[in-house]
Amino acid sequence: MSLPPPPPPAAARDPVTPEGHLGPVTPEHRASGPPSQAQPLLRQEAKEEEEEGEETGVQGAWGNGTAEQRRRGWGEAAEAVAAEEGQVEAGGTAGSGSPAGGAGGGRGGWRPLLAWLRRRQLQCCPCAAPLPRSAARCCHGGTKMAALAYNLGKREINHYFSVRSAKVLALVAVLLLALCHLASRRYRGNDSCEYLLSSGRFLGEKVWQPHSCMMHKYKISEAKNCLVDKHIAFIGDSRIRQLFYSFVKIINPQFKEEGNKHENIPFEDKTASVKVDFLWHPEVNGSMKQCIKVWTEDSVAKPHVVVAGAATWSIKIHNGSNEALSQYKMNITSMAPLLEKLAKTSDVYWVLQDPVYEDLLSENRKMITNEKIDAYNEAAISILNSSTRNSKSNVKMFSVSKLIAQETIMESLDGLHLPESSRETSAMILMNVYCNRILKPVDGSCCQPRPPLTLLQKLAACFFTLSIIGYLIFYIIHHNAHRKNKPCTDLESGEEKKNIINPPVSPLGILLQSFCKLGLIMAYFYMCDRANLFMKENKFYTHSTFFIPIIYILVLGVFYNENTKETKVLNREQTDEWKGWMQLVILIYHISGASTFLPVYMHIRVLVAAYLFQTGYGHFSYFWIKGDFGIHRVCQVLFRLNFLVVVLCIVMDRPYQFYYFVPLVTVWFMVIYVTLALWPQIIQKKANGNCFWHFGLLLKLAFLLLCICFLAYSQGAFEKIFSLWPLSKCFELKGNVYEWWFRWRLDRYVVFHGMMFAFIYLALQKRQVLSEGKGEPLFSNKVSNFLLFISVVSFLTYSIWASSCKNKAECNELHPSVSVVQILAFILIRNIPGYARSVYSSFFAWFGKISLELFICQYHIWLAADTRGILVLIPGNPMLNIIVSTFIFVCVAHEISQITNDLAQIIIPKDNSSLLKRLACIAAFFCGLLILSSVQDKSRH
Repeated sequence: MSLPPPPPPAAARDPVTPEGHLGPVTPEHRASGPPSQAQPLLRQEAKEEEEEGEETGVQGAWGNGTAEQRRRGWGEAAEAVAAEEGQVEAGGTAGSGSPAGGAGGGRGGWRPLLAWLRRRQLQCCPCAAPLPRSAARCCHGGTKMAALAYNLGKREINHYFSVRSAKVLALVAVLLLALCHLASRRYRGNDSCEYLLSSGRFLGEKVWQPHSCMMHKYKISEAKNCLVDKHIAFIGDSRIRQLFYSFVKIINPQFKEEGNKHENIPFEDKTASVKVDFLWHPEVNGSMKQCIKVWTEDSVAKPHVVVAGAATWSIKIHNGSNEALSQYKMNITSMAPLLEKLAKTSDVYWVLQDPVYEDLLSENRKMITNEKIDAYNEAAISILNSSTRNSKSNVKMFSVSKLIAQETIMESLDGLHLPESSRETSAMILMNVYCNRILKPVDGSCCQPRPPLTLLQKLAACFFTLSIIGYLIFYIIHHNAHRKNKPCTDLESGEEKKNIINPPVSPLGILLQSFCKLGLIMAYFYMCDRANLFMKENKFYTHSTFFIPIIYILVLGVFYNENTKETKVLNREQTDEWKGWMQLVILIYHISGASTFLPVYMHIRVLVAAYLFQTGYGHFSYFWIKGDFGIHRVCQVLFRLNFLVVVLCIVMDRPYQFYYFVPLVTVWFMVIYVTLALWPQIIQKKANGNCFWHFGLLLKLAFLLLCICFLAYSQGAFEKIFSLWPLSKCFELKGNVYEWWFRWRLDRYVVFHGMMFAFIYLALQKRQVLSEGKGEPLFSNKVSNFLLFISVVSFLTYSIWASSCKNKAECNELHPSVSVVQILAFILIRNIPGYARSVYSSFFAWFGKISLELFICQYHIWLAADTRGILVLIPGNPMLNIIVSTFIFVCVAHEISQITNDLAQIIIPKDNSSLLKRLACIAAFFCGLLILSSVQDKSRH
């Protein structure tokens, strides 16, 4: 039975309602292990700190009890069992020890329980401790004790396998995997072009996946841009001619296969000055040799790329005789030095012969067998690879077409020539081999060198290195001081001296430790997505790769359910749960490539809108109830939202807008803050005394809606605002702010909807219109049933509409106005029934507490190539790779959440004078960052 992941620290960050994570971090908050499903015996007993905004269901913090409380819970259970055995006397101390000691120590602790279970007869009696309802309804003693044994076992596992041990295991896995990949690259070579030209497999029917790297699908404009002023020559037989046609169609899809097939075929695109020629030389003989010899002369213009190959005509004309094979070897031997010489100035590829489908061959081609083709290929490989004695041959073997043909030759029309889809794949591989190093597409990692380090990356590396060295020095000094303070035994009296209380860890120690851990984590980020140490693969969508994981996490989420601490609408546990399952669905959506399936895409758009809805709801609720518009709160929220993204922008050399969700949430938080903080500041306390203030707040919200509509339908005004320096440095992507305008416009109304929902809900709650007691429906039975019916119909209606959309443009145009329908329907379905409002999934809630870190970290350490591909830590086993990479990914996200939490307490102090000094330092840092970024951009151009 798998166990749920342990809970995060109390102040773990969240992407949409960070205001609930402002409390201090204590060891109790960091206690690990999931909450038990049992009743009082195993429930969490730790006192939790009431955080700001918790009564509105915004966000709070929860822990798992102190170590002593956890031991006491174990001890009570063990004592109940031991009492049956007569091993614990009245007033015994079974509840005072550790899990091992209290239960008899290690494996022995289970013996009394098992012996008691064996001797226990079926009888109705009170259990030793309260149990879950399913067990409590039955008076079967064995059932009750089985449930108790399950709970004790789960507690013992959680005791030994905590978040800390999981992170240690993840660190060991990363080190071992890095060493394995380093050794593999040293042994097999570090050239991904070789993998692209020689190995791969099909994902599905027509998607080719090279080994260890990603292949970009070139568009017409990209191909012309890469091949401008280039000359490519194809020389060989009819199979090479097919490859020529497929290559030309990447540049010009309207090019027709016509004319005399046994003649030279020229192609030229004058707009891009691209010239591609096919030269008919069906045999490796003197004619082909002379053609290549001309290109080796200094006075002749040479092609930039030469693709050659031939053999089937030699087999056919000479009826597959051994003499023909011998002559082929002699001819290619005499031609090899010329190819090698030409390869010094041009890219030369020798295409090995593809297999044939012998059953479909005509009578005059029956002598062309796969056995003969293999013999000719072996001769070409051995001769061309040995043409240089002391170094590797410059002539590259294009052997991947053989692998492609083995899977697709059955679809051939004549048994000899490949189907069109296979030829297109081979042509696209050629395009990737030549153009990836020129255009450097993000999703084309094959044949791309590691990008050079930028100035900011070098400075970041120095900073993290100094942080690691500083922390090691600090740790050594602190450790030596700790050893001196250890108690020692008085030799005269034989008594141990009193313990000296260790001083708390200084802020400097926390700061150095946080930056030390962050530096190691950033090194892992860089290795995964910039250093080409680990492998990458393209995504490939199938319905099973998306829906099966969805069903799996749904089962886990339903299994791990607990009672909520309060039963208000959108209480803290419920919002954590909501964010958690949405984030997991979004992760599965990204890794499966489900954006190509329009119904899934539209429902994921609703999930993103729901995050922003919670942003409006949570921040409005806090400001409306608390009235805290202080600079400390603003800085805390901005720091928690942006810290990780700013670090990644520096380390991974990506613009701020690349991580679009964080800029989106940040801007909307500032919009909410400015709207409510500007005069007149209207809060709930003031509005309760005079209803006129409610009207004033509605006027503010109406003005906000008017501004949103103006910017949504005035792209020019929007772009002018965000094109101003320094805003342009934050919101530009690829030289313009169109992407930012598109992202903002796509969910422009949903934050306003969240604010309005919070206002209406809190007004109804204040007037006691809602019944939020445990187990009670939110309204009267008739009203509740009616609203539930309307909600279910609305929810299904939106899904039907999303599934019937014809294209993304049409759907995206209507999405901002209709997404709130499904969001409100879900809220009502989740909160109207009292029993649904009283429980939540601790599994989903755990992930909800680190949802922002999960969303950002996936870009580089779970996905690859900036979300375009999949990170491959364990090649050849996709399922095991996903399990291992996901485990490391979640551990890293959780650790970053803790680091952000710790740094927020130090960098953003509550004292205003200290805070202003820190803000001045932060402002200076960002000014320096902008200057260095500008210098870096100029050097690139």
